[in-house]
Amino acid sequence: MSKDKQIKSSAYVWFDAEFTSLELDQARLLQVAVIVTDTHLKRLGPEEADLNLCIRLEEGEAVSPWVAENLPKLVAQCRTAEAVTLEEADRQIAALLDQYCGTPCDEMAARPVLSGNSVHNDWFLMRKFLPQFGRRLHYRLLDISTLKIQWQDWKGGEPFDKESVEQLNQYFPGGGIDAANAHDALFDIKASIAELAFYRAKL
Repeated sequence: MSKDKQIKSSAYVWFDAEFTSLELDQARLLQVAVIVTDTHLKRLGPEEADLNLCIRLEEGEAVSPWVAENLPKLVAQCRTAEAVTLEEADRQIAALLDQYCGTPCDEMAARPVLSGNSVHNDWFLMRKFLPQFGRRLHYRLLDISTLKIQWQDWKGGEPFDKESVEQLNQYFPGGGIDAANAHDALFDIKASIAELAFYRAKL
């Protein structure tokens, strides 16, 4: 057995972002959220350590029509004093990983794995705007959408329903999800963790 196959992931860094546009080449970050778990999906820190940050949007900085229509509350929050700069968000995420994952580290196998649904989109903007975060991650991605496709195409199973609070709390470790809130970064990563737990139980 090769050394690569013997080494398990050190941790999963659950990450989701909301963007100013669905066109990634033009998009900037509006919101980022991070939860760090072990490979059994248990938080490595307390719930209070989870990050949920609005990114400062300068006055006059445009968002796409879809974002303006569907995320008006978030856009408004990004124009308030509670919003942080990209640099501050990068610093806070890096500090979280340093505390709970022992980063930065030269050994690639010791770095945590970026995880989420369709996480390549988030990875694209993370690489562009959050360099300290990116330098602390493994090159691999854990994309729950891959399992979703296999579950539906191979097993013919009913898809995981992230709108069902009952199902979310059944599979999210510790429960505690009060309401479904699509297009909120923190809710979306909790839903992704629950969805992975669902597929692990079913497949």
